[in-house]
Amino acid sequence: MAYITQTIDQLNRLLASGDMTREALIIGALEGAASKAAESIFTKLYPEAALASARAADAAQAAGVVQPALAGLPFTIKDLYGVAGETTMSGSVVCKGEPVQSEDAAVVSRIRASGAAIIGKTNMTEFAFSGIGINPHYGTPVNPTDATVARIPGGSSSGAAVSVALGLAVAGLGSDTGGSIRIPAAVCGIVGFKSTQNRVPLKGALELSRSLDTVCAMTRSVQDCVTVDAVLSGALLPVRQRPLAGMRLAVPQTVVLDGMDDHVARVFSRTLAALSAAGAHIIEIPLTELAEIPKINTPGGLSPIEGYAEHHARLARAQDQFDHRVSQRMMLGATVTAQQYIKILDARRDWIVRVERVLESFDAIICPTIPVVAPVIADLLASDEAFFKANGLLLRNTFTINVLDGCSFSLPCHQQGELPVGLMVSSVHGEDAKLAAVAMAIESALK
Repeated sequence: MAYITQTIDQLNRLLASGDMTREALIIGALEGAASKAAESIFTKLYPEAALASARAADAAQAAGVVQPALAGLPFTIKDLYGVAGETTMSGSVVCKGEPVQSEDAAVVSRIRASGAAIIGKTNMTEFAFSGIGINPHYGTPVNPTDATVARIPGGSSSGAAVSVALGLAVAGLGSDTGGSIRIPAAVCGIVGFKSTQNRVPLKGALELSRSLDTVCAMTRSVQDCVTVDAVLSGALLPVRQRPLAGMRLAVPQTVVLDGMDDHVARVFSRTLAALSAAGAHIIEIPLTELAEIPKINTPGGLSPIEGYAEHHARLARAQDQFDHRVSQRMMLGATVTAQQYIKILDARRDWIVRVERVLESFDAIICPTIPVVAPVIADLLASDEAFFKANGLLLRNTFTINVLDGCSFSLPCHQQGELPVGLMVSSVHGEDAKLAAVAMAIESALK
């Protein structure tokens, strides 16, 4: 099942020509959302509001008014973001009965202002705390890329990724604390963009880690991510398109290439060869600083510490209602002292300075987004040991960029008919526009 296969630009050309209407797009998306294939993707649908947005954009276009890029197009939002009049559930049942939001989250307001048609809220890992995407409360969206076995959708922005991969939306709003945009993008075969953290306001999002949480989205192309980012951030990235030839792309040899399965290793090697053939300079660098991350995060780590600080009252009230895989990790932050927390923050700042210095002469660093194909859901449900091992492996590469407070894309680099593999293309804090140009050049070469 695939409803929308075009990019935002392609859709808008079809809409401008009169070959389709936004209302028809929304009707198709809502029909898809109600189908068996979309089971567990959505926690709430907004059919009337979405249709109203589409019809308003169609009517304005018919009257001769040129429409903004996202006007009337189907958009989904992760159940992490406040919507006025609703309680934000964040993939949990613990929040039932908590006060409703008095206003939309800042980013939801911006999406509405763009004219986009929000068709629904999407399912997620409880409180955004894992890279797997399994949810015992609302079900787990099945990765649509393998018809033979039910594989994980990636997390925590699971429903958002599947909504885009199935063609139910042009973009899925998610979040990225340790990889929650790029992991599901990689395993679902789409594009995910983790911007520099302070680029998009966090106001109105249910917090996990204030040091790491990033508001961002998944789409079908790098250009679509740039288009959506302009709405989320309120500022268009000044992307200057560049040829791939002559770009210096660093491939770290520490940590990020460890443990690749045969399929990912083969696809990554083929990708490096293709980029080199297109004129890019592929340069292996040690970047041994990556091996320091576990020590920096001792004890606990920023996500458990700050997550426990945010959710300690819920844990005290109803820990037995949490997904035990979430509460178990969150409780790691319960005994960390203020002195230990400050030590982690100081060590991170020092590490960022040193890594940025190493990367000064490169256009981007590249590596597999995750080192393995999407695991089978049943295998991880059957064993907590398997779950936590897979979770650590899925988060390992992406988390490095969150620690760096950098920016990062995951681009599909597999061939048609293969299980998806993501190529992570990353840079340092504030280099979002430069990185988008690099990602566009790589995307073009891989196509």
